[in-house]
Amino acid sequence: MYITPIDTSNLGTEIGSTTGTTAKNSMDPKASQDRFLKLLVAQLNNQDPLNPMDNAQMTTQMAQINTVSGIQELNATLNNMAAQFSSQTALQGTSLIGREALLPGDKLTFKDGQAKAAFSLDTKATDVKVDIMGTNGEVIKTVEMGALGSGLHRFNWDAEGVDPATVKGFKVRAVDGSEPVDTVSLQRMTVDSVSFSGGSIYMLLQDGSTRAYNDVLAFM
Repeated sequence: MYITPIDTSNLGTEIGSTTGTTAKNSMDPKASQDRFLKLLVAQLNNQDPLNPMDNAQMTTQMAQINTVSGIQELNATLNNMAAQFSSQTALQGTSLIGREALLPGDKLTFKDGQAKAAFSLDTKATDVKVDIMGTNGEVIKTVEMGALGSGLHRFNWDAEGVDPATVKGFKVRAVDGSEPVDTVSLQRMTVDSVSFSGGSIYMLLQDGSTRAYNDVLAFM
């Protein structure tokens, strides 16, 4: 007597059901394995002793149930990883509140009579000066920074009584001895709040603008 190999495609179907597979059974690897083993035992008990199922058939069926279970376990693992990633993203986002975001630009940020910005030096400099520029291209104020190492640096300017509308931005002049040092001007704004959309972090900055996390060069 030939025993038809077990069809694992309907392992989640209940006998007598008109609705097909039940969600719980189809998603439970242990239930699928238990059902498979019961069917396999029944098949072995009822097979023809003179014409038993060959090893290849049994191996194929075992491989099928292992594949189904493996896919289900992989899906569960991926779902868990996605949930953990979302939690980590949320935690990372909330930790940014109150920090200062650095973005490309030569504009100053004004608040309570103070103006602030930042810059980056490619190499160390023996003398660094920051010129505050007016809307007509004139130098309103020069901030002496002295000698600085390479990397990021912030600066503040006492702008009490200065109308921000009259300030165009700033320029950095840096030298190492007599050699000029390359600089990058950076806007510096505090992160007031964060939000999440499509798995990405968005920040509301102190100037009222909203920027994506990837727009920020660095945080201080």
